[in-house]
Amino acid sequence: MPSVLDTLTAYSDNPSSFLALNSGNSYFQDDRFDGACAYRTSGRYVLQFGGPFTAPEHRTRLLEAFAAHTGRRLVAVQLQRADAELYAARGFTVNQIGASYAVDLGRFTLRGSRFVRLRNKISRARRAGLEIAEVRDGDDCAELDRLDQRWLREKGRHVKELRFLVGQRTGSLQRHRRLFVGRIGGEAVGYVNYSPVYGSRPGMLHDLSRRSPDAPPGVMEALNATVMERLTADGAGWLHFGFTPFTGLDPSHELPGSSGLFSRFARLLAEHGDAIYPAASQLEYKQKWAPHAVLPEYIAFRGRPRPGAVWQLLRATNAV
Repeated sequence: MPSVLDTLTAYSDNPSSFLALNSGNSYFQDDRFDGACAYRTSGRYVLQFGGPFTAPEHRTRLLEAFAAHTGRRLVAVQLQRADAELYAARGFTVNQIGASYAVDLGRFTLRGSRFVRLRNKISRARRAGLEIAEVRDGDDCAELDRLDQRWLREKGRHVKELRFLVGQRTGSLQRHRRLFVGRIGGEAVGYVNYSPVYGSRPGMLHDLSRRSPDAPPGVMEALNATVMERLTADGAGWLHFGFTPFTGLDPSHELPGSSGLFSRFARLLAEHGDAIYPAASQLEYKQKWAPHAVLPEYIAFRGRPRPGAVWQLLRATNAV
């Protein structure tokens, strides 16, 4: 059987698919064909990340085999539209849960009046002495560990670091990612980790970022703008800003058979859910770059949505 990474490279069209390789995930495979389903368990539930990663002609059979393996307490999250339609056709209750955002690097420019404020923030950070360098796999990242700790403390004593649906910057797979660090006076004040994206919009995913609490304004914008220039020069097609839950919700995106109760719950979190996930600030940052693509993402429940399933998903992501 091919490795899961090989499977993603060959078949995935999910811009966040590299997160399927996060530590803590397990994989279901079927000897009849190449493919994998990434998942983890939480309580009595099986939480699948993305859809079945396999060739188009095998997707239905792999999903059926995985569903038979897991039983009725299966929840799939971060499904793309094609995945959502597949799950709905197999009897799952499918609802939009958010959206992901992407910039076509071939069309992107910071010129024009709409980016005046963004350019000013970038200039301010550069005038403060910001220097940006790529950190290669194997470099000493102790300073970034310390930055992580400061970032988390600044969020408050009850805030925990998110997991499952966000990226990682350590481990053997880091060699496939690209990590850029911003420093002022030799001290790290921010970083962004980028993961590879395969499929119809290939490029990189703005995956994991941290900013020092005392960093000057514009550090993260300057970091990302610099990386966009380098990715464009390297021939990357798209920069994806990833999934933001409870954003981009639109009744027109829902599939037949969706749950009205879950739709109301998602809208409630969109308006009042900052304590669970800072969706508003995440969306504000992503919209600064005027994304060319806004892709709805979905959650699928085998049967009707259950409060216990939603609770276990929140637990798995460390949101509660």
